[in-house]
Amino acid sequence: MNFRTAVKDAQGLGSAKDGVHHWWMQRVTAVALIVLVIWFAFSMAVHAGSGYEAMRAWIGAPFTAGVAILLLATGFYHAQLGLQVVLEDYVGNKAVEIASIVAVKFLAAILALTGILAVLSIAFGG
Repeated sequence: MNFRTAVKDAQGLGSAKDGVHHWWMQRVTAVALIVLVIWFAFSMAVHAGSGYEAMRAWIGAPFTAGVAILLLATGFYHAQLGLQVVLEDYVGNKAVEIASIVAVKFLAAILALTGILAVLSIAFGG
């Protein structure tokens, strides 16, 4: 007679208590991006036709630079979260999945940092 339950087979396969946070971050960043992208699109429309120096002065303003940095950081974080879900769902090989997720996170961090440094360079007149 076997008195073992199916719990033995499922050990370690349950919730990691991490999925809800990931889901919430995707939703929060999506809502933030709606506001930030509307601000950016409106600002670009208002400054359409402005010269190079006017655009540098606009991006160099503390509020504008701060919101632009927020847009970059939020956008790349949101993209990384979304790509991670796609990789987790559709890559069959676990090693390739993990390597791909690490590569996506690294690339998102590098691109976000590059954009943020560009904004800071303009803001501080570099």
